[in-house]
Amino acid sequence: MTSDTRTMRERMLAGELYIADDPDLEEASYVARERMAAYNEAPVRDNERRRALLEELLGDVGEDTVIRSPLYVDYGSHITIGKGCFANYGLVALDVAPITIGDDVQIGPNVQLLTPTHPVEPEPRREKWESAEPITIGDNVWLGGGAIVCPGVTIGENTVVGAGAVVTKDLPANVVAVGNPARPIKALE
Repeated sequence: MTSDTRTMRERMLAGELYIADDPDLEEASYVARERMAAYNEAPVRDNERRRALLEELLGDVGEDTVIRSPLYVDYGSHITIGKGCFANYGLVALDVAPITIGDDVQIGPNVQLLTPTHPVEPEPRREKWESAEPITIGDNVWLGGGAIVCPGVTIGENTVVGAGAVVTKDLPANVVAVGNPARPIKALE
């Protein structure tokens, strides 16, 4: 037995192993799913209501940011998105660790931002242990449709990630990156 008195949420946000089905985390997940459902079902022409629901769901959302439904999150509260951003249909942002999105970011349809990770060893996985690493997306990034950003990745400002790319490692600023795994193929001025 350990003398660690931190909550599973504290362990989770610190990037340490935690039990995914901890009762407090489950409750936070239920609240997020209720808010997410309300947002996803809100009338598309009711911009004021949709904005209010998005502000309740996410940790912070910048001015003039639009996220089209459906949107899928784990908690929502660990997501910060800057001003002037646009996310197309089907964004999956699993925010077990913080997800930080800069200003003027464009996100194509069916993009996945995945912070959770699981032990490679079978026994800890069976016991429901997992961990997470934050994702950071710089200002003016464009994530093409179907791109996947893996745990712990930082994408530099002005970078373009091609459709369907799988970003497993940090990408510098001012490049075009494509492929699986994503690699820079062109520098941008």
